[in-house]
This record gives sequence, C-alpha cells and structure tokens, in this order.
Amino acid sequence: MNLLHGVGDFFSLDIGTKSMRIIQLSGGNQHGWTLQKFAYVPIDPKLTQDSSELGRKRFGEAILGAVEQAGIKTKNVALGLPAGKTFTSIVETETLPDKELRKSFQYELDKYVPMAMSDAKADFVILGPNPNDPAKTEVLVSSVAKDYAESTMEMIEKTGLNIVAMEPEPLAAARALSAPGAIDATMVVDFGEQSTDLVIMYKDRPRLVRTVPGGFSVLTRAVSTSLNINEDQARQFILKFGLDQTQINGQVSQILSSYLESFASELIKSVRFFQTKYINGKVGGIVLSGYAGTIPQFTEFIESKTSTPTMRGNPWQFVRTTEAQQRALMSVSSEFAVAIGLSERSND
Repeated sequence: MNLLHGVGDFFSLDIGTKSMRIIQLSGGNQHGWTLQKFAYVPIDPKLTQDSSELGRKRFGEAILGAVEQAGIKTKNVALGLPAGKTFTSIVETETLPDKELRKSFQYELDKYVPMAMSDAKADFVILGPNPNDPAKTEVLVSSVAKDYAESTMEMIEKTGLNIVAMEPEPLAAARALSAPGAIDATMVVDFGEQSTDLVIMYKDRPRLVRTVPGGFSVLTRAVSTSLNINEDQARQFILKFGLDQTQINGQVSQILSSYLESFASELIKSVRFFQTKYINGKVGGIVLSGYAGTIPQFTEFIESKTSTPTMRGNPWQFVRTTEAQQRALMSVSSEFAVAIGLSERSND
C-alpha cells in the first residue's frame, strides 16, 4: 500500500460524513479525462462512527454495494483520507541528484513525522526546487496513524477490494480544482461538514496545506439555536438563503456572517504566511468547493473580506461527461472534488 502513489487500473472512493462518492475515469492529463462509472450513495453518519465488528461489517457491505451500483469491475481502489486523520507538511532539504535525494530523505523521514515511525505509515513526494532558493528542494511529507490505516484497509479489503493508494483529501481536491500552469498561486478551500481543508497551489505544486476547524455543521447549529428551529430546517435555510441579506430580513445572513468573519480571517492569515515564505508569490485567486460552493452569496462574502478574486470551483473542469451523466449528477456534482482528484492521480 502506498500513501501517495497509485498504480494501474483503479477507481476512487471518497467517504464523507453523510455520503460516499465513487468515480472511475479513463484518459489522462495530456488528452483529458472521461467519466466511465460513478455512484453517489447517502450513508448514515452513525454507520461511519460504529467501530464494532458488526458496524464495520455493515459499512464494508455499504461500500461494496456502492461499487456494484456504479458497475465498476476492477477491485483496485484509491482511498481518500480525512485531513483530520493525516499530517501533511512541506519541508525543505538540500538539493541533490534525484536518486540520491530519495535515498537520503527516506532515512530522514522520521524527523518530519509527528509520531514514532513504528506507529505511522508515511510517504513523501519530491516537489522540486524551492521557487525562492534553487539550492533547496521542497518535499511533501504525509503520514497517518498505522492503527487507523490498517483498520481501514482491513475493513475495505474484507469486501474483496484492494487498496492500491491512500491520499489526504485536501491534496486530491486541490488536484481537481486548480488550473495547471497558473502564474499566480491559487488557494483551494473545501468547506466540509466538520472542518475546512485549505491548500495553496503555486507553480502546480501544493505549498501550504491546512485544516481549519469548523464547517457546515457549525453554521447549522448556529442558525438552529438563534432561530429556534431544528437542524434539518436550519440546513435548508442556509442552502436556500445563505448570506443573501434580502431574504427573511437578513436573519440567516447575519448569523452566518458573525461566524464567517473569523473564518475569512483564517484565510487571510494563510495568504500572509504563504507570501512571507514565497516572496515573489502572489495568491491571485480563491477557489471554493464543498458547501462553500453551494451557499448563496458565500463567494461574494469571501471575496469582499479577503480582497482576492473568488470563484466557485468546478471539479469536472477536465472531465468529459455525457448529457445523461450530467443530469444524474446535477444536484451533487459539487461534492465530487475529492473523488475526481483521486482518479486524476498520475502513477509517477
């Protein structure tokens, strides 16, 4: 099992809080991708949190059912790992010939993993020369607790599937949502259910990876409490009215704004940190994904607070789909960033 590299024919699996997404693509970066198979399956959040033997068996069966629903035949799967379960950082090392650098960094890997190597699964990718200092090479390091990784592998492989790669979800989402060849840096913000993943891409490489606490569930609880309504109704209000001040006397907008002020400040801090490290780098745009791409007026709010051009991301930007596929995906297409990014992996 590789943490960052995958080989051969595979499909991708993204397990969220309330649904799982499955994608299989054909093609590649050079000529574009084509959607072959997909599935979107709602799941009970209690099922993903049930660590009992019976609960894990039922979850495995749900995964296998989703694969069968998609009509996928290969058993090889690339799995997204929640940011909260992984540690990802970009470090610098002395520039050496590629083969020598890989060998030496393998021995130094334990210095960059925040746990004993016996308790972790770790991997690294050489990003290339530091844009500011060619004498330094940047390396992306990612690790996950061994117990979590092996327990996840055991559950999935009991279904007959074979995990060929695991990758942190923020990296997969950034791959699908960023545009290759951009001169300026792009901040990809995936606003999830429990937390928000943030990746700054510069010169086609991730240069900053963060997880910001709080997500859509925080907004839901705030609206539910303030308006004295149940959480299901609060979710509907947020997705329908969002930050639009002209709706229901601006009540929902006011509640959301009070929370999102601090959220926007975290984005600004990340931009400042990046531009301090990469002196010639400039964040030229923010791309929003997840709930951030569906809440009305969210894009306009972030742009006004950060003074940075902001847009809703399109994870399907490099994927060809048929009209029938587009109709089937219409209501959930924005949720596939991680799954698509996993499927757009290279085997380098």
